[in-house]
Amino acid sequence: MDNYFESPFRGVTLDKQVTNPNIVVGRYSYYSGYYHGHGFDDCARYLMPDEGVDRLIIGSFCSIGSGAAFIMAGNQGHRHDWISAFPFYWMSEVPAFAGAENGYLPAGDTVIGNDVWIGSEAVIMPGITVGDGAVIGTRALVTRDVEPYTIVGGNPAKPIRKRFDERQIGLLLEMKWWEWEDGALHGAMPLLTSGDVDGLHRYWLGLAS
Repeated sequence: MDNYFESPFRGVTLDKQVTNPNIVVGRYSYYSGYYHGHGFDDCARYLMPDEGVDRLIIGSFCSIGSGAAFIMAGNQGHRHDWISAFPFYWMSEVPAFAGAENGYLPAGDTVIGNDVWIGSEAVIMPGITVGDGAVIGTRALVTRDVEPYTIVGGNPAKPIRKRFDERQIGLLLEMKWWEWEDGALHGAMPLLTSGDVDGLHRYWLGLAS
């Protein structure tokens, strides 16, 4: 898109965009795809609509940058422990390939937690779990699970730092603010848009009392 404000997906959350039944999305998560000019379905590469295949599961309040890619379908039939990584099995119309074994190995669901920020053109490999509150740097290649509230970047992606200290991260994971009703979120908005984790925790305790 030449103009962000003309994008047909501007302001449309992912739960209203996705059409593949193997993509599961929480509330308010969005994809900012105006630069690459496509919707979010194009970000889930090789993800088939068939029942029983690996799924892409995305939590609530996630921000996903333009051109981010989630590589699905396990190893896509390419076995690097075999002499040839070529997927002969999937070209059964070629007589010379008769008798080839199917090298496909599923990787399991790719799971993106809640309040995760994924930078533009980052790549998430199959079967990865990204924890709540994590930040994936622009063009990072994520080949291993990412812990909650950890900032990672690079190729391959490596931890850069934690967003908060371990005590604060424990409080955030305990509160699970992304599960709160909209009324509670409204009251907490001045805290959610600050770095006051302890203040948010006090607010949360007040909700329960």
